[in-house]
Formats: sequence, structure tokens, C-alpha cells
Amino acid sequence: MRCPHCGSMEDKVLESRQNSSGSKIRRRRECLACGYRFTSYERIEEKPLMVIKRDGRREPFDIKKLEHGLQTSLQKRTIGQEVIENLIHDIEDESMILGGSRREISSQHIGDLVLKKLYAIDPVAYVRFASVYRMFDNVSQFIHEIEKLSEPGTRDTGATPSGTD
Repeated sequence: MRCPHCGSMEDKVLESRQNSSGSKIRRRRECLACGYRFTSYERIEEKPLMVIKRDGRREPFDIKKLEHGLQTSLQKRTIGQEVIENLIHDIEDESMILGGSRREISSQHIGDLVLKKLYAIDPVAYVRFASVYRMFDNVSQFIHEIEKLSEPGTRDTGATPSGTD
């Protein structure tokens, strides 16, 4: 595996972990030349998961779009990159499971998964993502979402404030 930092082809595997569905192996690697640590993924090539958009269009699941949305929501927050990577791959795994044998999932299901995961990690990122996902168009919608966050018991139960579990 080529080091993304120095280009060396010599590395060692520090840790290998299989995802929950058994379809992918995550490997933490360290370059023997420069010591840079990076992650590689090994997966079975199969029929792609299709996302059914709000307007009925279908497009292949794009992990880069998911990553971009999460990175934007978590920008300038104190969440480590490893937590973000795990979050991305947990959402991908759960989406694959929800897609089932049809290999299709609605964008709404993916958005709800993201909200549920962000709610557990960071309330500010949750509100940021919700504002785009739910298409807030005025300040009162922000206020309403924030008020739901401060309702007693919502953070302890693991339920999202909107009840879209």
C-alpha cells in the first residue's frame, strides 16, 4: 500500500477490523519510511447501494457526499477525525443493512441515520445538519430545534428531538 504522505510502498498493518456486516475490512497502517499512520479499506465489489432521492431519482450511494456533509456539520467542533471516520462507516454499514437485498434506501432514511448519530455526538453539529437536511428557511425553525434539544430527558433516552427514529 502506497503511503499517502511520502509515497513509500513499505508499511506495516497495526490493526485489522471487520465491519458489522462482514463486507469490509478496515486496516490501520504505519509507513515504515516516514512513520505516517493511515487507514485502508478492503471490500467486496458488488452491486452498489442506490439512494432514492426526494424527487424519485436514483443514484449510487456516495460515501464522499456523506463525508462532506458530516465534515461541514462538524467544522470547528472538537470531534476527532477517527470518530468522524467511524461515524461515516457506521452510517454506511447501517444503510447497507437497511437497503437489504433490493440494495436501495431512501435519502430520508440516510438523513435520519445521520441525525441520530450526530445527536449522540454533538448537539451543535446536529442542529447544523438538521438545518440543511430539513431545509430550515427561518430563524424560528432553528429556535424550535434548539428548544427540543434542551427538553429534559431527550439527551438521556437516545431519541432524537424530532422523533424521526
